[in-house]
Amino acid sequence: MKLSKKGEYALRALIELGLAAEVKRDLVQVSELAEKEHMPVKFLEQILQTLKGAGFVKSQRGKFGGYSLAKPAREITIGSIVRLIDGPLAPIGCVSQTAYEKCSCPDEIHCGLRMLMLDVRNAIAGILDRYSLADVVEVTLRKLKRDGVPLPYATDARQRSAQASAAKKTGGKARLSAVEGMLSNLLTDYSI
Repeated sequence: MKLSKKGEYALRALIELGLAAEVKRDLVQVSELAEKEHMPVKFLEQILQTLKGAGFVKSQRGKFGGYSLAKPAREITIGSIVRLIDGPLAPIGCVSQTAYEKCSCPDEIHCGLRMLMLDVRNAIAGILDRYSLADVVEVTLRKLKRDGVPLPYATDARQRSAQASAAKKTGGKARLSAVEGMLSNLLTDYSI
């Protein structure tokens, strides 16, 4: 499974809306979100309309309008977003739970490839369905605070300025080590 650019942008936008909700920011304008996350505005608008149609976000029109989460972040699983935007999680159609397709294998029941790909599908779904948007937002906030980076969507001009300079220092190109995934951040005694 490879996450499409549309799927990546959808998840990043939802995480940002989750962060905004955590700092009690009611609405985030599309232009602000697009600028902060370096996304094309028109593409982001299309993605947000898809998310709105599925009930994940809501919008308010007007000069001071924008987007916010339509339901609590705890009720939004990452897997549900990936499926909405990118379709089934299965690497081949014959192991899909939501979009099964008969494969060309003459003996599907005893096919070793199918058994392997079912394990791949189950591993991916197990992780993506285990975590909610709230989990990702929590880990993001924890790391921002740990690194002394001001919280996004601050209303204080000094915080926004400090955030911009902190982003310049890191250059936005930090690589994650194997122990910086969701599991290691939520379960500190976890290791692979």
